[in-house]
Amino acid sequence: MLETIKHTVDYLSAPTISFSILTVVTPILFPPTDWFDNINRKLGFYLLWTKKGCAVAMVVITAFFAIGYMDKNFSVILMKGDNFPIVLMVYSIFFFTWLGMHKAYINDERIEQGLKPSEYNDPDDKVLVWPDLVYIEFIALILFTVFLVVWSILVAAPLEEPANPAATPNPSKAPWYFLGLQEMLVYYDPWIAGILLPLFCILGLMAIPYMDINKKGDGYYSFKERRVGIFIFMYGWIVLWLFLIVLGTFFRGPNWNFYGPFEYWDAHKVVALNNVNLSEYFWVKLLGTGLPDNILLREVVGFIMVGVYLFILPIILAKTWLKDMLEAYGPIRFVSLMVFGLVMLSLPLKMYFRWIFNLKYFIAIPEFFFNI
Repeated sequence: MLETIKHTVDYLSAPTISFSILTVVTPILFPPTDWFDNINRKLGFYLLWTKKGCAVAMVVITAFFAIGYMDKNFSVILMKGDNFPIVLMVYSIFFFTWLGMHKAYINDERIEQGLKPSEYNDPDDKVLVWPDLVYIEFIALILFTVFLVVWSILVAAPLEEPANPAATPNPSKAPWYFLGLQEMLVYYDPWIAGILLPLFCILGLMAIPYMDINKKGDGYYSFKERRVGIFIFMYGWIVLWLFLIVLGTFFRGPNWNFYGPFEYWDAHKVVALNNVNLSEYFWVKLLGTGLPDNILLREVVGFIMVGVYLFILPIILAKTWLKDMLEAYGPIRFVSLMVFGLVMLSLPLKMYFRWIFNLKYFIAIPEFFFNI
């Protein structure tokens, strides 16, 4: 029975399956529209945000790590010192996400009943920074310092021997907080995965207060009043960032191949994967000719597809499905949201093209280190 569960988990851990499950489940857990909300209610996913749902989820997470600790293959990965923060991250991310959604659901029910949110305070009821806030922060600082000291004593620092160019680690992994970027290097050129996308993430977070025109939900937890924004944030944060960290930690093994958590990391595992550029698909496989010598002619299909995606698609959306959004947000905010949204959406699209069609780059110009 236990071996069957392990084999099932290994099978579902394949990126094409696990990522697809997360992509489908996320809009159900955080329904951005009434249609998804109806599915949420019918399937009972909203029960996850109750206290019983939190307890059950914590038990499931703990059982998974307990089985992994007893497994000879998974325990080797799980007990590494530099992987310990990932275990803490899984618990903390779930708990605080649950806490926010739990309070949001309570407030949504109160608002429907005509009551004020739980966090509402009388304007005359003030809380002073000193001593109230500073005192709480000071206590939290002391507790966290004690936690770090105990952690450093009980868990050995993941230090290895001095670098040896004759013996490169396999796999060679970045620190856990950079594993999301390292995973993106599989699908993008370094200048995109290491510079452009992180820059978009930082600028996007900075731009949220200037692009968000919804004044509801300020100062109190609420999901129904901000469900589209919450869904987009949760998908970008959990699926496109935290999942990539977990993927790089537990599922990436020797030669950067995929392995199930209970699968043995065999360095001799053979994976048939051909990285083919779009120009090769078009000129060689479709037309049966060689690649043109002219770079622009060779990559013309890629330039057209990228141009349509980044520049034509926003215009089509502004004229059709998102016409009301354009009027409400204005042209500057709308264009900014489209740029950030399409760039974020390009990551899962690129991942699927890589997994299903072995497509490496839409535009491949290695002569000038320009690959998309």
